[in-house]
Amino acid sequence: MLAKTLMVALFAAIAIGIGILCRKHAGSVSGFILGGRDVGPWLSAFAFGTSYFSAVIFVGYAGQFGWKYGMAATWIGIGNALVGSLLAWRVLGARTRAMTQRLQASTMPEFFGKRFGSKALRIAAAAIIFVFLIPYTASVYNGLSRLFGMAFGLPYEACVVGMALITCIYVVAGGYMATVVNDFVQGIVMLFGIAAVIAAVLAGNGGFGEAVVALSQIPAEGSDMHGAFTSMFGPDLPDLIGVVVLTSLGAWGLPQMVQKFYAIKSGDAIAKGAVISTLFAAVVAGGSYFLGGFGRLYGDEIAYAANGAPVYDSIIPTMLSGLPDILVGLVIVLVLSASMSTLSSLVLTSSSTLTLDLLKDNVIRHMSERQQLLWIRGLLVAFVAISAAIALVQYASSITFIAQLMSISWGALAGAFLGPFFWGLYGKRVSKAAVWASFAVGVGLTTGNMVAGFFGSPLIESPINCGAAAMVLSLIIVPLVSLVTKPVDLDAGGADPSHANAAEHTTAIEAAERRTNAVEAQ
Repeated sequence: MLAKTLMVALFAAIAIGIGILCRKHAGSVSGFILGGRDVGPWLSAFAFGTSYFSAVIFVGYAGQFGWKYGMAATWIGIGNALVGSLLAWRVLGARTRAMTQRLQASTMPEFFGKRFGSKALRIAAAAIIFVFLIPYTASVYNGLSRLFGMAFGLPYEACVVGMALITCIYVVAGGYMATVVNDFVQGIVMLFGIAAVIAAVLAGNGGFGEAVVALSQIPAEGSDMHGAFTSMFGPDLPDLIGVVVLTSLGAWGLPQMVQKFYAIKSGDAIAKGAVISTLFAAVVAGGSYFLGGFGRLYGDEIAYAANGAPVYDSIIPTMLSGLPDILVGLVIVLVLSASMSTLSSLVLTSSSTLTLDLLKDNVIRHMSERQQLLWIRGLLVAFVAISAAIALVQYASSITFIAQLMSISWGALAGAFLGPFFWGLYGKRVSKAAVWASFAVGVGLTTGNMVAGFFGSPLIESPINCGAAAMVLSLIIVPLVSLVTKPVDLDAGGADPSHANAAEHTTAIEAAERRTNAVEAQ
C-alpha cells in the first residue's frame, strides 16, 4: 500500500509541478489554448495519443469488446493506429495547420465560421461541442475510479474529486503547454505500463500459448463457431467493423483531437509526429484491446448485473486484481495518466470554445484578452465540476456503461463535424446548407437513436454502429448536398463577418491553399 500510495503521490506532484513551470506560456489566449502554435512533434504526437486513449479505452472499450470479440478485438487497436493516427496526421495535419493559421482560427467552430462565412455555423458548432463533450468527459472518471477502488479501497466519490482537483490545478496554471508536457510524461508511463501488464497477465495464465488454448475452448453465445474468441475476425465481424470505424475515423472529427494540428509548429514536425503517434497508438491501443481479448478467462470472477449480463467495466480491473502490488501501482498510474491527459484536453477544448465562439462578441461585447483568459479558466473549472457531478450521478443510477457514454458523444460530434471539416479542407465549393445538413444528421441520428432506445425501440440497436453510421453519412452528405445547393464559392469570394470584406476572406483561403500545397510538397 505504501508503494502504491507513493507512486500516485509522485505522479500528482509531477503533474502539478509541470503546470506551475508552464505558467509563462499561458499569458495570452493563443499561448493558453494552443501553446503559441509552436509545439514540436514529440509533444504533439504524445498529446494526440494520450487525448485519444483514456480509461474509456483501457477499462471500458477493451473490457467490453475484448469480451465480445476475443483476440479479434486487437483489430480495433490496429485500426486506431493506421486510420485514427497515421492517416489522420497524413491527410489532415498539414492542411489543418496551414488553413487555421491563415484564417487565424483557434477552435473548430471558429474554423467553420471563417471557412464558410457564417457566424451562425460557428455558434451552432460551439453549442454541439458544449453539449456532447460533457458525457465523454464524465465517462473518463469511471474506469479510473474502479481501479482506485480495487487498489486502495477508496470510495468512488473520493477518486472523482481527487482527479478533478489535480487536473484543474495544472491546466488552469499552465494551459495547453502544461497539458502537452504532462501528456508526454504520462504517455511514457502508458507505454511501459501496457507492456508490463500484458506480460504479467499472460504469465498468470501459463503464458501466451496456454492462454490462447484456454480461450479457444470457450464457446461464443449464439454461435456455432469453434474457437470463436481466438479466430482472426471473432464471432461478430459486422459489429467489429462498426467499432473500428467509430474509434478510428471518429478521431478525424473530434475537436480536441484536431486541435493538436493547429498548435504544431511546422510541416516537418507533422511528418515526424505522424510516425510517433502511430507507434504510440499501436502499443497503447493495440495492447489494450489485445489484453481485453483474454477477458473471458476471468468469466467466473467478474461482476454480473441482475439480468445476468457481464458488467464490462469490471473486466479489466478483475484481470489486474491478482497482480503484484508494484504492478498494480503501475497500472493505477497508467490509467491515471490516460484519464487526466484526456480530461485536460476535453475541458480545455470546451472552455475555450464556449468563451471564444459563444460568449465573445455574442453575449459579452468588447471582451479583452485578459477577460478571455479569465473566462476560459473559470469555465474550465466549471466543466471539470459539471462532468464530475454527472459521473457521480451516473455511478449511483447505473444509467449506462462507459463505452455507451463515449460512443454517443463520439457519434454526435464526429457525425456532425467530420464531413464539413474534411471537405472544408479539401473542397473549394462546399455549401453552408451541406454543413447544416451534416450537423443535423450527426446530432439527430445519435440523439434520436438514444431517445428511441429509452423506449425499447432504437433505430440502430448498437450505439456504436449508430455513431459509425453518422460519420460515414457525414462524409457522403456534404458533397451531395453541395451539388444541389449554393456553394460558398471561394473564387468569387464568400461573405464572412469576421473579415472586413469578402475579398479578404477569399485571399485568406487562397493563401492557405498555397501554403498547404507548399508544405505537402516538402
